[in-house]
Amino acid sequence: MVTKRQLGLLFIVLGVGTAVAMFVVDLLGAGQFQGIGPAQRRALLAAGAAVLLGLSLLPLGNRPA
Repeated sequence: MVTKRQLGLLFIVLGVGTAVAMFVVDLLGAGQFQGIGPAQRRALLAAGAAVLLGLSLLPLGNRPA
């Protein structure tokens, strides 16, 4: 059974991984924008929201999700 702490850690890992992936895509030069484009901004906001959600689940401990 998945606990709220495990689910929170999963959200944090996925959010940070998405943010890192967006910066890697930017370094590789994909897309037509110089710097961070509008789609990347939305993805970074979603990644930040996932990290915040994960952080809010961590203190709930080992209760089932």
